[in-house]
Amino acid sequence: MCRSIKTLRPPAIPEKATEEEVRAAALQYVRKVSGFRAPAAHNQEVFEAAVEAIAEATRDLLDGLQVRGAGAAVSADAATATA
Repeated sequence: MCRSIKTLRPPAIPEKATEEEVRAAALQYVRKVSGFRAPAAHNQEVFEAAVEAIAEATRDLLDGLQVRGAGAAVSADAATATA
């Protein structure tokens, strides 16, 4: 796995991943898979399309994941904040 891609879901991060974090992870993934840090001009369009597709898939994944115990922790934090 690419070392600069970090886990983007709680509890690894305190809140929902930002668009910047999702895009950065997608960019790192595409760089790793393609072997290019920056694509040549003739590959720019397909490189950017891949980054966008990976970012969208990542958002879908993160939005669909159910983390065990996360709801209880969030509910407990909310109860403490309102008390």
